[in-house]
Amino acid sequence: MEQKECLHCGKELLGRADKKFCDKQCRNDYNNTQNGLSNNYIRKVNRIIKKNRNILGDLCPKDKSIKVTQKELAKQGFSFEYFTNTYTTKAEKTYYFCYEYGYLDLGNKYYALVYNKSYVNEE
Repeated sequence: MEQKECLHCGKELLGRADKKFCDKQCRNDYNNTQNGLSNNYIRKVNRIIKKNRNILGDLCPKDKSIKVTQKELAKQGFSFEYFTNTYTTKAEKTYYFCYEYGYLDLGNKYYALVYNKSYVNEE
């Protein structure tokens, strides 16, 4: 019979034939190591999107859209490459959203900022 070793620490495994780890700590450490790089990337992107949302939220009132310059958004650290979703109108205009706050490229380095309350269940 072949002896199996813990995938994390290498200790001999006793018990079930399909056992892979000697205890919960080794399982958690192994999985954290395996998923660390992808989780770090996800955390980085989520931080950027959250920052974008906060910038849009600070600039855009919830009851109307406003017009801002690209320079104003960039000055605050806005990253145009990161957003959560898009919405294309019948007129073929594409809004980019960071959760419930969105922006539309108006051309000439101007953007319309909008708040979409249908994305949020406010009570």
